[in-house]
Amino acid sequence: MKLATIKTILGMTGAATLLGAAIPAAAANATTAAVRPTIPLLAADVIPGLCEASLASLRAQVGRIEALPPARAGDAAKVFMEWNRLQIALEDLQGPVDILNNVSPDPAVRNNAEACLVAITKFATDLLQSEKLYARFKAVKPRDAIETKLRKNVLESFEDTGVALPAAKRQRMNAILGRLDELAKEFSRTIRDNNQKLSFTADEVRGLPPAYLAAAKRDERGNYLLGFDYPSYNPFMEYADDGAARKRYQVAFANRGTPKNLGTLKEAMDLRLEMAQLFGLPSYAHFAVRRKMARDPAAVYKFLDEVNVAVKRVEGRELDELRDYRMKATGASATEAKIERWDVGYWQQKLKAERYTIDQNALRKYFPTDAVIPWIMQVSGTLYGIDFKRAEVPVWHPDVQYYDVFDTASHARIAGIYLDMFPREGKYGHAAAWPTRGSSTLAGRTPVSTLVTNFDRAGLDSGELETMVHEFGHVLHGVLSRTRYVAQSGTSVEGDFVEAPSQMYEEWARTEAPLALIAGFCKPACPAVGADLVRRLNAAHNYGRGIRYSRQMLYAAYDMDIHGPTPGDPLQAWDRMEGATLLGHVPQTQFPGQFDHLMNGYGAGYYGYMWSEVMALDMLSRYGTKLMDPAVGMRYRQTILARGSEATGGEMVRAFLGRAPNSKAFFDEISGQRLR
Repeated sequence: MKLATIKTILGMTGAATLLGAAIPAAAANATTAAVRPTIPLLAADVIPGLCEASLASLRAQVGRIEALPPARAGDAAKVFMEWNRLQIALEDLQGPVDILNNVSPDPAVRNNAEACLVAITKFATDLLQSEKLYARFKAVKPRDAIETKLRKNVLESFEDTGVALPAAKRQRMNAILGRLDELAKEFSRTIRDNNQKLSFTADEVRGLPPAYLAAAKRDERGNYLLGFDYPSYNPFMEYADDGAARKRYQVAFANRGTPKNLGTLKEAMDLRLEMAQLFGLPSYAHFAVRRKMARDPAAVYKFLDEVNVAVKRVEGRELDELRDYRMKATGASATEAKIERWDVGYWQQKLKAERYTIDQNALRKYFPTDAVIPWIMQVSGTLYGIDFKRAEVPVWHPDVQYYDVFDTASHARIAGIYLDMFPREGKYGHAAAWPTRGSSTLAGRTPVSTLVTNFDRAGLDSGELETMVHEFGHVLHGVLSRTRYVAQSGTSVEGDFVEAPSQMYEEWARTEAPLALIAGFCKPACPAVGADLVRRLNAAHNYGRGIRYSRQMLYAAYDMDIHGPTPGDPLQAWDRMEGATLLGHVPQTQFPGQFDHLMNGYGAGYYGYMWSEVMALDMLSRYGTKLMDPAVGMRYRQTILARGSEATGGEMVRAFLGRAPNSKAFFDEISGQRLR
């Protein structure tokens, strides 16, 4: 999930620049399924003037609202309508600028879009420091629970931006937020624009699949040139026999944002601490967590301690198994067979191939890329009562596809989806879903989400399939939103709940009933996914869970550490904390310089991935053994996906489950005792 700084500031869902004009409330009933908001292909030289003119219009709109007579308790309908229109107008400036900043093939478009996003953040900060708008919200009396929740969130957004601070502190808060936004964009750009290629000899790539080598670029001496895209990096770490080559690649991959980003991160840490202190709080963790489900850093530390206890024994057992397997396979001594970080993927792949007869690269023929997209759409359609129809619209690259989403029962067009699936230079390098345009039933506004991945064109392995389904879960959270107000649309939920719907959806990539459907979309035919393969895939997935959760635990603990009362140096903290793990620290690696999550929405919030998984696995229990049950799917759509943030995450989970949530399934997952 991609969380932009502006969305975090405003407490609003994703934005959509010029995705068609906002529909006035008075015309909402006249909206038809023929309305299709699409992302315009903005030229680089158009963006600055468009951005300036749009922001001027927004400022004028704010000025008109500020000039209105003071609000009274009975003015709720008017005040909430004003806010909804204003946020829609802001969304209609940000969305494509945000997405084009991350995916446009044109560097000039990316650069000008980034500059516009900085200006948008400045506008948003000024907006939320308006004492007159703050007073309007404080004066009104909400008419129902939805408006009560919206008022609470909006007031918190104003207060978190410093509206109630003394003038000097408010001015400093404004400067801090602007600089943090600039730093976040600089951090991401440094990683995204790193086009370095590493050269590997024929000996160093021995063990890699022939198809991988055939697709790789070569230099004039015949050496293989590999960059930092995942279809290049991940298979290399799993199949290259040369341990020294794997280490060299891993070190370069970990350092692809350094040394520049280490200074960027340090400045952000210091500014975040100063920001918290403006509010009299001891740390940025206290500032950030108080608006999440956890509410207080103490609850986060307690949770991470419980995870650490649960995972450490499992991780140790797995590393011992990998070492023993390596000793048996190579005849090496225990010392020679020690498992280093650059060995984990390689020896896990070997062990799984032998123990479970699973070859991840061979799985690509089971999961062709052009089959898994219509497959997940059919699965989603069956569960949630929707249909996807391909449509031709202008796109920023020939690889990009667009689909309309229709409600099966009413036949109404309810949303749109963009898919940008394959790697290219200058593109965002991970997998993420952008909630590009939010939903507002009050304004007749339909949502749009954008899925960005970097997959192999031929097919996916099982881990990549899970990633695709995970991100499609975020897409569904956006496009199935039916919220009254755009500020509560889709993934605008608490930061430690936002991953839960997508994490739950991963189970559909590990279960026979949905997986068996993939073969029906393969052209030409691909092997069927049967019960035996699914059993072996799950066994292979479960192996290594200790190592996997240990790494997540490290990321979360590090994030909380550098956002504590005494942040210190980010690299020294990482070296110390990674060094204390069973796998230890890899010398010369500077991982924090490419830890983009910490700069873009997950600062003092990375723990939310595991916190959300507690909710995800508990919600999954509602399906039992029938993952394709449309009755449960529709209940889930109505109580979770459609609601956005109209209620808290805890309230929605309770409504879906019919009971209070608990963490049993999560800790059973870590220990390997969860029943499937």
